[in-house]
This record gives sequence, structure tokens and C-alpha cells, in this order.
Amino acid sequence: MSNSENLSVLFVCHGNICRSPMAEFLFRRLVQQSGLSECTVVSSAGISDEESGNPVYPLAKRELAARGIGCRNKRACQLTQQMFDNADYVIAMDSNNINGLLPLTKPVNKGKVFRLMDFVANDNADVIDRDIADPWYTRDFGRAWSDISLGCNAFLNYLKREHPIWSAQAVAV
Repeated sequence: MSNSENLSVLFVCHGNICRSPMAEFLFRRLVQQSGLSECTVVSSAGISDEESGNPVYPLAKRELAARGIGCRNKRACQLTQQMFDNADYVIAMDSNNINGLLPLTKPVNKGKVFRLMDFVANDNADVIDRDIADPWYTRDFGRAWSDISLGCNAFLNYLKREHPIWSAQAVAV
């Protein structure tokens, strides 16, 4: 776990070049806008090592840039046990990512693994049990962005309600 003064959020997808970097940089902006940057660490990684070292995929980068969000110097990296252990929340983009996390998951920290859309389901009963489709395959980066944005905003709301560090900071802001 991260130290008690910070909250660590790790977004995970297959290769760490599309969905998880979009979530990382969007969520980082949302955290900053909420005045919670000082107590929050946001990162992303991939289940697979096949894209390690590669930059954010151009179409994902374009979705971020269209909203004024940069991702300069981001390079894909593979999730490690240490990254998993140090995160307070491990947020996967789909069920396959959850399955890929199972070898790293110890019984003591299973409760920190979620799909991003799980938080939307909590905020919006119309969205139930939905994965964020991989735009590498669907080629629909706009839909991926829309889902990620919905999920990140719902996750932000969840943390403001439920996480002690954020609740205390939100009161102070």
C-alpha cells in the first residue's frame, strides 16, 4: 500500500498505449482540478510486455490532445508485483485485464481491484457490468474516451465520498 499521506491509483489495460494512459492523464487532470494533487499519485501500466517502451498510441494521444491534455514522455510499461502492491486502487479497463491481474493478487489485497466502469454502475443504474472496449481492435477511440471519461468522473466521485484521505482534503478545499 502507499503511505498513509497519499492515495495511489494505478490504471491497467492490455498494452498501456491506449486506454490506461488516457485514464491516467484524464484522472490526473481531474485530481488537479479538485485540488487533491498533493495527496494523490496516478499512474498506468499494461498486463502485457508487448508494447513496453512504446509511446501512447497516436489515436489515443489525439483524444487527449483534443481536450487539452498532454501525455508527453509517457512510455508503456508492464505491470510489476511491486506496482500492484504499492497501489491503493488498481483500476482495470475490462474483464480480461482483471483476469491478467489474478497472478499478482494476494487475498489480502483483492479488494483494491476494480473495473473502471464498476464506479459508473454505482453512480448510474443504466450502466451495468460493462467493459471499456479496446480501441486498438474496435478502432473507436471516441467511444473509448467517452467511457473512460464517464468512468474517471464516477471514480472521482466515489473517492470524494468514500476514501478517508480525500474526504478530509475535500472538506479542507
